[in-house]
Amino acid sequence: MSRAGRRAERIVEAVDARLPALEGGPLLRKAFPDHWSFLLGELALYSLLVLFLTGVWLTLFFTPEMREVVYTGPYVPLRGVRMSAAFDSTLHISFDVRGGLLMRQTHHWAALVFVAAIGLHLLRIFFTGAFRRPRELNWAIGLTLFVVSLAEGFAGYSLPDDLLSGTGLRIAQGIMTSIPVAGTYVSFLVFGGPYPAHDIVTRLYPVHILLLPGALIALVTVHLFLVFHLKHTQWRGPGHTVRNAVGKPFFPQFTAASGGLSIIVAGVLVLLAAIAQVNPVWNYGPYRPDQVSTGAQPDWYVGFLEGALRLTPAWETNVAGHTLMWNVLLPAIVLPGLLFAVLYAHPFVEQRITGEGRTERHFCDRPRERPVRTGLGVAGTVFYGVLLLAGGNDVIAQTFRVSVNALTWILRVALVVAPVLAFIVTRWLCRALTSAERGRLEEGVSTGEIRQSVTGGYESDHRPPESFRPGAPRRPLTAARTGTPSRTPREPGLPDR
Repeated sequence: MSRAGRRAERIVEAVDARLPALEGGPLLRKAFPDHWSFLLGELALYSLLVLFLTGVWLTLFFTPEMREVVYTGPYVPLRGVRMSAAFDSTLHISFDVRGGLLMRQTHHWAALVFVAAIGLHLLRIFFTGAFRRPRELNWAIGLTLFVVSLAEGFAGYSLPDDLLSGTGLRIAQGIMTSIPVAGTYVSFLVFGGPYPAHDIVTRLYPVHILLLPGALIALVTVHLFLVFHLKHTQWRGPGHTVRNAVGKPFFPQFTAASGGLSIIVAGVLVLLAAIAQVNPVWNYGPYRPDQVSTGAQPDWYVGFLEGALRLTPAWETNVAGHTLMWNVLLPAIVLPGLLFAVLYAHPFVEQRITGEGRTERHFCDRPRERPVRTGLGVAGTVFYGVLLLAGGNDVIAQTFRVSVNALTWILRVALVVAPVLAFIVTRWLCRALTSAERGRLEEGVSTGEIRQSVTGGYESDHRPPESFRPGAPRRPLTAARTGTPSRTPREPGLPDR
């Protein structure tokens, strides 16, 4: 080979060593875990794909304007009613365009599933400890994806300019004005003048179809690149080490399974859109600042903010001529900010406390192995659940014929007490389950046979366990008949704490 040829070969080898994605062989043989919990991220990805496809279709018919028009379409109850061009085009898509309502509802259902899948994916990562070194950055990217998806969902939810979404925008404007000193300026800039102004839909439209989708695509791309580069975490088991990744190869097993999942996701979303009505804007009517729809409930992913606003007592103070609306500022700005700040910081704080930040962690923890972390996760989930219930306290009170005030106080108490109880009970259950497993591994499984000892006493016979649930830690079983506790070195930082 010539000198130039050898030099070119060295350059290719150097590039391949720095960009593993260029190596076709290793990329196609990359192992992907086959446990069902790892499919939650793919569920979010394919929901996002459905969102993009249906969203592109909807942009062909939607008119992002707030100029006033008179409705003359086929929906009789609204004929002759003055409304914005945005709401009029939404009705046109729903009743005049062939397949328009199906596309609208598929888009809405895909948004709900997308946010839910990201949330469940983050919970899976949290409870299994998959956020530890070297994956802290990917955890932060996943959280940012969740925040951006919340903003994207709210922006799209507000575009039709119906009475329900308009009520949500009015609440958003109130949250903006609660910011000390700068609040009124922020509201003026966002809405293009004094509320309700006439520019909010026109401004939300490019944010919803360009800026936030661009951010989502960028974050998903970086996230997937890091997943490929860092490899998946995996459960402990035979043949699983910190130096390998066991699972199905990328091609053809994983691509076939993942392709099938994408078809199932799209099919289920279209089926939901066909049989389960969602966001019937014609029932709400066009937005008017002097009206609020009965039982106004936002989509579930922002329902906790609504609940926080409803549970916070009226509390305002005047400082140097400025009114501080604590009953809006604390639940709608400070609380979410603290919540996400804690989530961003958790991987670093936990690893600092446990001393696990010095080495890489490629094995998933079973939640029961980490009683404190699992307890905190369940407590946070219960805290969120109470706020979500509070966001519909009026509907709950009307349905069950109870006082709204009494229900509000019950939920206020539950917001403080329920997470604490959830933490205590969850930690106790985790420790009890771990202790039961340890006893089973050390003493063996009862055979149901009773034997008499030489001293005249009776004892049950035991045999070593023969099967393990996937993900359960293995221990030597030679002590099962002798009663001698077995000890094995465990991975640093594992239970019990």
